[in-house]
Amino acid sequence: MMKISIITATYNSAATVRDTLACVAGQQYPNIEHLIIDGVSKDNTLAIVKEFSHVAKVVSEKDNGIYDAMNKGVQLATGDIIGILNSDDFYTSTLVLSKVAAAFEDPAVEAVYGDLQYVKATNVEVVTRTWKSGIYKKKYLYYGWMPPHPTFFVRRHVYDKCGLFNTTLRSAADYELMLRVLLKYNVNAQYIPEVLVKMRAGGMSNASVKNRMMANKEDEMAWKLNDLKPYFFTTWLKPLRKVLQFNPINIWQK
Repeated sequence: MMKISIITATYNSAATVRDTLACVAGQQYPNIEHLIIDGVSKDNTLAIVKEFSHVAKVVSEKDNGIYDAMNKGVQLATGDIIGILNSDDFYTSTLVLSKVAAAFEDPAVEAVYGDLQYVKATNVEVVTRTWKSGIYKKKYLYYGWMPPHPTFFVRRHVYDKCGLFNTTLRSAADYELMLRVLLKYNVNAQYIPEVLVKMRAGGMSNASVKNRMMANKEDEMAWKLNDLKPYFFTTWLKPLRKVLQFNPINIWQK
């Protein structure tokens, strides 16, 4: 049976990490390795982590940001399949990792992804945005498409072949990695057509116009770093695609 390693980077995550830990602990798939990579939290994060016996390993030390923490997790992971679950995200059901494992039963499949919903930070029952990925075709990346990173699972050898997260990027390291994996290295990806993860709304790349402009520059750099040439509109279509994902009624709901 394949082992699935889940990496969660934490830093002062006490307000949300319990949901993350509980959703992994509650998975029906029996062979899971959950790694917590902590940036020396000053709140109650590590005390909450200690409450969960399923956690395989905890590392708490200074890091150079979330992508550096993710890289540490990837290097420590011993699973056949590796996924990233942020400390304010959670799986939508106890069957998510079972479905991921089933998709990887096909030896030709090297990556698996699904859909994601954003929920209110103060009320996770309220969905503000649904990121419906759809099937993957290489050409879609040139039109601003990307799968949601918390739903993106890869075989361990994909990191060995394609490399880790580029920590010189502040907000687009996940985008750059997926460009590298899917477009440059042509990894075979399979879509699971359902919501696998819920994420609390927020994010630095969309927090302001200034941050969005900075994120756009990083998106452009993600292509350049891989010697790939996007269309002139590619990195502008990427944030515009998000507009259609919003639920205008629930955005204002408390």
